Parts: sequence; structure tokens; C-alpha cells
Amino acid sequence: RDYIRWGASRFAEAKLVFGHGAATALDEAAALVLHTLRLPYDLSDSYLQSALTLEERQAIINVFDKRISGRIPSAYLTHEAIFAGLSFYVDERVLVPRSPIAELIEQRFSPWIAEDQVENILDLCTGSACIAIGCAYAFPEAAVDAVDISEDALVVAKINVDRHQFSDDVILHQSDLFDALPDVL
Repeated sequence: RDYIRWGASRFAEAKLVFGHGAATALDEAAALVLHTLRLPYDLSDSYLQSALTLEERQAIINVFDKRISGRIPSAYLTHEAIFAGLSFYVDERVLVPRSPIAELIEQRFSPWIAEDQVENILDLCTGSACIAIGCAYAFPEAAVDAVDISEDALVVAKINVDRHQFSDDVILHQSDLFDALPDVL
């Protein structure tokens, strides 16, 4: 609890900007502390009084220092971003997913489209493939193709496709928009 409060104070003092997963300094400090300690985000409040070892304290200080001095988004420090309620691996090769599209995916784009009418989904500039994977969960019968020009981004997308076990369902393509896509798409 003390390190979360202290981290939030340090983040506010450093005038950090939030919005890559956490909306406030307190939320971000809590997320970084829990991640650093390898604890779940829904940890019971009763654990917040636990004493930290010297090693744990130093690890938290180190991650806070990286966040402040490098102004590195916490998602890049933890290599995790939550999108549409799902966990995704992220690093500097992709943008941190943060889009109102997540809410639309979770609602299966209702009332604008009928769920049973969705047969094909194309995610251009896929980055981490969070939209493609979110859509694969929401529309399990649809064919999902994810496209990016960046080979590095597609490496991250592949990590996420494999992590979510969609290797057969989300097809990755390297292309400058439509240039290198198969004609059947």
C-alpha cells in the first residue's frame, strides 16, 4: 500500500501522462507494483498490508525510476496491455492498444451489425493484433486477416496470436495496406 501511494506521488510530481492502460497515477502505480510482485490485478485488499522484502522494494523502485526517467509507458515496462478485457504482449515495436473499438468488439458491434452476418474481418495496420484477436473471440465463425507493413510488428502479433491460440484462425500478412494481399481477401 505504501509503495503504491509513494509511486503515485512520484508520478504526479514528475508530471507523467497516463492513458496507456491506466487513467491515473494511483492506478498506474498499483498496476506496476502488482506486476513487479507478480500478483494479480484483482488482489484482495487484505494483502496490501503485507511487508515487502528488500529485493521486492528495490524492484519496485527500479520500475518506478524507469517509468519516470525514461517516460516509458507502463505497458512497455510490463510487456502487457489489456484490450477488450484480454491481455496482450506489447513492446516498443507496436503502439500500446487503446481504442474505443475494444468496447465495440465486446458488444459485437451491436446494434450496427448482426453477429451471424460476419464472415470476414480485415484488421489493417494490426500492430499487436489486439483488434484481430478480439474479433476472433467475438466472431468465432469469421475468417480474420491481420495486416501490417512492419515485420517487427508482425513478430509481436504472432506472439499474441500464439498466446491466444488463434494460429489457425487469425492469418497474418505483411503488406503495405492492400498491396501484397491475396486477391481472395
